[in-house]
Amino acid sequence: MAVTSYRRRWTLDDRAESVWHSLPVDIPADCPGLLVTLTVPALEGVVIDLGCEGTAGWRGWSGGARRTFAITPTAATPGYLAGDLEPGTWWVVIGLHRLPVDGAELIVEAVTGPVDAVPGLAEYADASAAVAVPPRPARRTLPAAPGLKWVAGDFHAHSLHSDGSTPVANLAALGVAAGLDVLAVTDHNTVAHHLELPAVGKRFGIGLIPGQEVTTESGHANAFGDIGVIDFRRPAATWVSEVAARGGLLSINHPLGGDCSWRQPLPEHPPLAEVWHSTWLDRTWGGPIAWWQAWGLTSTTPIGGSDWHDPTSITLPGTPTTWIAVDASASGPDELARAVLDGLSAGRTAISASYTAPVLLRVEDSFVAIDAPNTVLVSPDGTRRPVRTEYESLPATPGPHYLVTHEGRFISLCS
Repeated sequence: MAVTSYRRRWTLDDRAESVWHSLPVDIPADCPGLLVTLTVPALEGVVIDLGCEGTAGWRGWSGGARRTFAITPTAATPGYLAGDLEPGTWWVVIGLHRLPVDGAELIVEAVTGPVDAVPGLAEYADASAAVAVPPRPARRTLPAAPGLKWVAGDFHAHSLHSDGSTPVANLAALGVAAGLDVLAVTDHNTVAHHLELPAVGKRFGIGLIPGQEVTTESGHANAFGDIGVIDFRRPAATWVSEVAARGGLLSINHPLGGDCSWRQPLPEHPPLAEVWHSTWLDRTWGGPIAWWQAWGLTSTTPIGGSDWHDPTSITLPGTPTTWIAVDASASGPDELARAVLDGLSAGRTAISASYTAPVLLRVEDSFVAIDAPNTVLVSPDGTRRPVRTEYESLPATPGPHYLVTHEGRFISLCS
């Protein structure tokens, strides 16, 4: 057993130099485990993130949600990847997310050797086993073009693998209870949760889409697909091409989301944007639509996300609901998850406030407005057409459209 310790006062000068700092730890050959503990003083305004990079690549991230983690060849703390500890220099990565003016003294202790109990592992297993499969609400049948069908999804949710409060199993249960066919699990700066998605999806009968919320202080983006880790420490301008080269899809997250608003320079825009986020509570506020128009209305496919973390979150999974037109033959959780990514690539989406809320769909050469009487259909050029009945079909024109009430309240978006 060997102990590597760091005690240092970190200041605003350090944070100005870089938000992220790496502390080296020597991993010997045949190392049976690594246990890391971060001690943070109880000072107002201190938020420190924690992660780990091995000789062969990124091993996990818990942000500010955990102060300790362990990695062994067979098990790891949620948010971290188990597996052989390749010998050489590893790095404990800390993020100086928030520091007071006078700085803060942090203590990092890394112990190499046998790990008696992996922090958080038993609790995670117990919580997963306690989740039952809930009943699914009556399925909603929506008109679709030949060869396609509409499925319901949510593209933003978090588990105990980052700063969520529950295991992936509970996210799946919440998604089923909301009527969802697919749910993207998008933990921050880690892909450790990807390993359990297929089995959990089969158990609950929901397609779980592998995702990673690439998280920085200047904006967040979701990388969808089983494509490995996208390094959040690299310039955001590299994320778009990197995700695309690996066969994934990138989405700008909550672009108007408070201190998480998107402020990263991107010369090349990704194909997706989370235009409808759960924080859009007053939908007479046109900010999200204005951002979408400024960002690229016709070149950006809109999606929605609840960004569910815990029971105190603003909305449950499925609020809002993103509808994706997918291959009608796709069935089962794994097939649906893949088909949804294809549907997103093709730009076939619509968003409603919830699973049962009014929705606007593009069906071949028509727009179909369902449960949206006495609303107005707005085209990209500002043309407005009335919708008067519960089920109304109107000739489709190119580009994204949306429905608003006579009071100017946005109720559905369609790509």
